[in-house]
Formats: sequence, C-alpha cells, structure tokens
Amino acid sequence: MANQNFQPIQIFKEGGTEERGENARMSYFVGALAITDLMKTTLGPKGMDKILQSLSHQNEVTVTNDGATILKSLHVDNPAARVLIEVSQTQDEEVGDGTTSVCVLAGEFLREAEALVQEGVHPQLIVEGWRIASTVARERLTQISLDHSDNEERFREDLINIARTTLSSKVLNADKDHFAKLCVDAVLRLKGSGDLDAIHIIKKSGGSLLDSYLEEGFILEKKIGVGQPKRIENARILIANTTMDADKIKIYGAKVQVDSISKVAEIEDAERSRMRAKCEKIVNHGINCFINRQLIYNLPEEYFAAHGVMAIEHADFEGIERLALVTGAEIVSTFDHPELVKIGTCKLIEEVIIGEDKVIRFTGVALGEACTVVLRGATGHMLEEAERSLHDALCVVTQTVNAKRIVYGGGCSEIEMAIAVEEQARKTSGKVALALEAYARALRKIPSIIAENGGYDSAELVTQLRAAHANGDQEAGLDMQNGRIGNMRELRITESFKVKHQIIVSATEAAEMLLRVDEILTSAPRRREQDSRY
Repeated sequence: MANQNFQPIQIFKEGGTEERGENARMSYFVGALAITDLMKTTLGPKGMDKILQSLSHQNEVTVTNDGATILKSLHVDNPAARVLIEVSQTQDEEVGDGTTSVCVLAGEFLREAEALVQEGVHPQLIVEGWRIASTVARERLTQISLDHSDNEERFREDLINIARTTLSSKVLNADKDHFAKLCVDAVLRLKGSGDLDAIHIIKKSGGSLLDSYLEEGFILEKKIGVGQPKRIENARILIANTTMDADKIKIYGAKVQVDSISKVAEIEDAERSRMRAKCEKIVNHGINCFINRQLIYNLPEEYFAAHGVMAIEHADFEGIERLALVTGAEIVSTFDHPELVKIGTCKLIEEVIIGEDKVIRFTGVALGEACTVVLRGATGHMLEEAERSLHDALCVVTQTVNAKRIVYGGGCSEIEMAIAVEEQARKTSGKVALALEAYARALRKIPSIIAENGGYDSAELVTQLRAAHANGDQEAGLDMQNGRIGNMRELRITESFKVKHQIIVSATEAAEMLLRVDEILTSAPRRREQDSRY
C-alpha cells in the first residue's frame, strides 16, 4: 500500500513481519520438508534411532525411534513444522501408532505439491485433486481390508500379527513374538472395553527383555508398614488422600507462646489424641487395608499395626487412581460418614519380590480385566523404550479389537491405493489429474523410504512391487528380512485398518491446510511497560 508519493506505509508495529506469495510458500515448504527428512530415516522395521538430549539437563538422554517422542521433544519456530508435529501428536492420541508415517506422508504430499506449483498449477486445483484422491484411496483401502472377527481363533492370530508388525520397528523387534502374545493377552482381558488404564506397566531393571511377563491384577511399587501383616485375604481397602502426621499447626508464620514445658506436653498430647481419633474413624470403616497418597507417621502406623490393618503410605497419585479403578474404591479425604464411603475389595494382597525390589500385589480385584505388565531389561534406557513400544502395540491392538478390520503391510496397501488413484487420474481431465498423479507418487514414496532405510535398492523393489500388484497379486509387499518382494499373508505382516485410514485422513488434511497458505504474518512481541516507580 502506498500514498500519492508512492512511499510505503507501515501497517504493522515495529518488529512485525509479513511474507507473501512465493516467499510464504517457500517458508512452509522448507519447514515441513525439514521435519519430514528428519523423521523418514526412522520409518519401517530397519529404521534408525535418534538420541534426544536436553541442553538444560545434560544427564537426561533418550534413545528412541518413536515418532511421537521425537517430535514432542522438538521446539521449532517454523509454523509448518509445528503443524506436522501437532498432526503427529493427534495421530498418537487417536490410534497410538503411525506417528512417523503420518508426518512423512504429509511431507511427501507437500514435496509433490511444490513441484506442481512451480509448473503453474494453482494450489486450489491441487487441493481439489487431493480431496478426490483421498476419497478414492480410502475406498480402495476399505475394499482390500479383511475382517475375521467371526472366527475367534483366526481373529486372535490377526491381532498377534498386527502386534508383531508394530513391534518390528521398535527395540522389541528381536522378541516380538513374546511381546505380541503378551499384548494380545492383556487387551483381550479388557473384553472390548478399550480402557488401557486397566493395564498397568511397571519397569524393573535386571534380567532380559524375555523375562517380562503379564501378571493378573495390580502391582503397586510400595512397601508395607513396619510390624503390619504382609498378606491379607478377602481385603477391604480404604484409599485416601489425607495428612497422617501429628496435625501440627500449618499456618505460615504462626507461633505458639507457652510459659512452661508442661504446656508444650499438653499441646503434643492434644495432637496425638486428635490423630488417634482420626485413626479410630478410619478403622471403624471395617477395613483391613489402608492406602494413603501422603505419608503415614509413626503414631498412626503403630495404631494400624495394633489393630491388624495393613497401611501403605506415599502411593503416587496415578497409582492410587488406577488402584481405585481396579478395586472399585473411591479416594476419600474425610472419614466422618463411613456409610457414604465406597470400600474397595480384592481376594488377596501380598508382598512379593521382583528382581531386587519388594512390591505389593493385588489379585482377584473387583475389575477382573485389570492386569500388570512387568518389564525387565538391562538398562533404564532400554526399559523406557520398551515401554513406549509396548504402549504403541497395546493401542493398535485395542483399536483393531474395536474396528475389527485389518490390511496387509509392507507397502502393500499404499501401492493398492496408489494404483486406484492413478486409475482415477486417467479418467479425470484438466490440471486436477496432475494433482491425482502427484498424490499417487507420494503414496508410493512410503514403501520406497522403507526399502531405503533397510539399505536396499528402493527403485528396483518398488517397481517390482508395482508390477506384482498390476498383475493381480494384491498380497505382495516388501520382505525386509530378505530384501525382496514377498507375500504379506504368508509372512504374517498385517496392520490395523483404523491406523492406516487415520494416516491417510490426517496427512491429507495437514498438507491441504498448509498448501492453502499464501501469506505468513508474524506479530511483534508485546513490550513490557517500565514501571515508573523503579
């Protein structure tokens, strides 16, 4: 905008910037492609790991190839990069897996779009073509999906295969058969509820990953109080979040002035009396196990021991919330109305040893679906990565139990979708057809990247894969163990239909949103007003 003298008029405050047209497009293309290139080396069963290190905490090091973990730890300024990170986080929240795939696929869509824009195709035409292509791809994905839920044994085998495929790209790859069975057993205990809070994961250093196992019930990583029963049958459990110290005066700055030592003794006696009265109210609930979020001091601990009540202190909040869920109890803070309090139950509470640590095991809990996965491993880093891997597998298996459908992996479904989109492109006239062809090329990039990460000739393998599908072999995919084309059904490489469907939807919407941008406005930071008094 200019005045009659053609002098530019400043619209934005000092510090504000504006990028238009080609500059804006180049800015978000560069940001999105930088994230894509960072993430694509982690894709597939032969993907590489990343080391994440905090500058503020030099001792905190994370080794992972989990897309959600990597992207969550990145702090970027580029708005397009932030969009891809948010899409990946949404994918993780919705279905639990496919975080790397959705980021890479969205980036490949933008890479193809950049080439079309350079050729003079308007972004709105590209978006129109992508919408058609997305619909065609999802329809084809539905057509090639399989549903074996009517056959319980075969459906269980499908779930194990999906878990194996998910774990193939994780640190648990070497022991994927063991962990796949463990995941499926844990999820099937939920009986279709999909409540992953009922599956508790604890990590204990020592032993090997193969020593990990599934334990019925709930394990709390705490110790039982001194002099109290170490084993209780038919337990009645009260879960609380209350102070169990001597009820000292907790008002900041408060002082008590006395004129003799005997007065101090009277105050202490009063405090002890109040605590005994509180303990008596707790015991009057008819319980034999008391679990508190906060510390339990010596006096109440002695009282509980004298009355045969097992007391467990300082249970972390997540632990008591999960324990309240599985035992059917409520977390309480006051004890004046026992008739209103919901008491938890379980058949047996006992102290057991895992590795070198004592833990408390609750079996026969009210929520019969509850279970605990005990992870063993050599190092803390290994256990943390194993937990992330197991969480992804549990999420995918849970989604499959609800959605029922499966598709073949190894690039099989991407090639089938690409062929369907190319077929639609041949029937479409105008520049929109170019967008459809670009969409198909981006889909074919996924098996190409998987092959490259394995050190194989991606061009040779992808052309062989296209030829196999063109000749009617809809089960052909990448055999990454041998570097050739294989039958995905025979190799038991299957993926969740819900995860694959969500990847297509999220990646297309993210790329479409970024492609519509033609201007980037950056506002100036608000200046702090200087206080005149200083």
